[in-house]
Amino acid sequence: MKSAFLLDRGVLKVAGEDARNFLNGLVTTDVDRLKPGLGRFGALLTPQGKIIVDFLITEAPAGHGGGFLIDCPKALADSLATKLKFYKLRAKVTVDNLSDDLGVLAAWDGQPAAQPDLAFIDPRNDGLGTRILIPENLKQKLSDLIGAKLVDAAEYEAHRIALGVPRGGLDFMYGDAFPHETNMDRLAGVDFDKGCYVGQEVVSRMQHRGTARTRSVKVLLDGASPEPGTTILAGDKPVGTIGSTAGGKGIALVRIDRVAEALDAGQPLTAGGLPLTLAEPDVVRIPAKQPIA
Repeated sequence: MKSAFLLDRGVLKVAGEDARNFLNGLVTTDVDRLKPGLGRFGALLTPQGKIIVDFLITEAPAGHGGGFLIDCPKALADSLATKLKFYKLRAKVTVDNLSDDLGVLAAWDGQPAAQPDLAFIDPRNDGLGTRILIPENLKQKLSDLIGAKLVDAAEYEAHRIALGVPRGGLDFMYGDAFPHETNMDRLAGVDFDKGCYVGQEVVSRMQHRGTARTRSVKVLLDGASPEPGTTILAGDKPVGTIGSTAGGKGIALVRIDRVAEALDAGQPLTAGGLPLTLAEPDVVRIPAKQPIA
């Protein structure tokens, strides 16, 4: 088993007697279904349905003061806290950025030998393993406790990329992507049965009409890797952009209809003059509202 402390992740705490209802009315995931030891994937959206920030969230047990802990990009923690405070109005809610005191340890490739406090299974993909919210100075102690070898975060990044799980800021741009485009609907990040939340109408419309034409897909690279943001071409026609890459694998944001046409026509895909192929070619032909099994 391996573990890595993710220096790019921060932690917010949302607490108070109205915290659950407050969050449930804002974000894409069903906060009512949260409990200590369980994590969910979600996002705060613009009213137009685009992702402001995506995150993992768990409920803190009473021994840690209760409330909800949000595992989010550290660079966006302050702005997310500000946005949540903007929405709280008269709700009995407190929002605190704990990123100076708490971070995220990811553990994968095995089952933890112990279950620490503030730990939960990553709901996006079983292969991503467990997240543990801890101070950085406990990363070695916790790794020893759960029977994991502490490694560099680059190994976790390569693992994430191989699983095809997009990362905001690399595989898509915050403020510019809809949840369907980043596969949140296929990664348990959108609950279509819960009540209203910010941006819900747009997301529901895309789901029911099947109008998502852009998707994050896994790609295979032969040799050198293109720089993130490089345009992907089918012949001389732009069909998407490359995101993060590692070990001959990558994630790309593509127009699935255009890529399907290119594959049917036998056109090669390139990015920066370098060849690439889809790891799962059939994914561009899956209807937009049909989840991947």
